[in-house]
Amino acid sequence: MTSKELLYVEDALGHEQYFQTKCYETMQQLQDPELKNFVGQLQQAHQTLFRNFYGLL
Repeated sequence: MTSKELLYVEDALGHEQYFQTKCYETMQQLQDPELKNFVGQLQQAHQTLFRNFYGLL
């Protein structure tokens, strides 16, 4: 893996971690169960993407 590719993966990891955190924070503030469930699914999707990117290292 080139240094440029490694920088891209590190950047992608940071983005996915940020999105995962924001989804979690938003989910904690929601009252509507259906919307809360949807945001929880988004959080899980970002967690999966994080793991996939991390697996490239």
